[in-house]
Amino acid sequence: MEIVRKIADRLISLSAFVGALGLIVEMLIILVDVIGRSFGYPLYGSQDLITMTMILIVFGAMALCDRQGGHIAVDLLERKFPRRLNRMIDALSALMGAVIFVMLAWAVYKVVAINMRFNMPDSTNLLNLPMTWFRVILIVFAIITSLGMLLRSIELASGTRDVRGERDFMS
Repeated sequence: MEIVRKIADRLISLSAFVGALGLIVEMLIILVDVIGRSFGYPLYGSQDLITMTMILIVFGAMALCDRQGGHIAVDLLERKFPRRLNRMIDALSALMGAVIFVMLAWAVYKVVAINMRFNMPDSTNLLNLPMTWFRVILIVFAIITSLGMLLRSIELASGTRDVRGERDFMS
C-alpha cells in the first residue's frame, strides 16, 4: 500500500504543479491585460486564455485539496460519534467524491468523443484555441483526484491511516 500511496502522492504533486503553473500564467495574462487596458491596448483574447487556464488551476489543485483535507466538512455531530464511525463516514464521503469525479470525467469524455466523432472542432471565441486539449486535461485531473479519493477511502476504511493529518508529504 505504501508504493501505491507514494505513486498517488507524486501524481497529486504533479497535478498541483501544473495548477500552480496555470496560476502564474493567469496572473501574467491579467497583468498584461490590465497594463494594456490602461494604455488603450487590452490583450486580445485574454478572456479565452483566462478561461482555459482556470481549468488548469481549479482541477490541477483539486487532488491536493482533497489530500490535505481542504474540502468543506460539516462536523456538527463529529464530537458525539465514536472515532470509528467518524472514520467510516469520512471513508464513505471520500468514496462518494471519487464517484463524482469519475462521473465528471465521463461526462467530459462524452463531449470530447461526440466532437471528435462528428468532426466538430470546438474552440474558444476569439483565439480559436482548441478546447479538446483542455477537456482532456480536465479528464486526467479528475481521474487523478478520483483515484486519490478512492485510495484515501480505502486507507480510512482499513484503519491504516488518515493522510489528511500528514502535512509534510510535499517535501
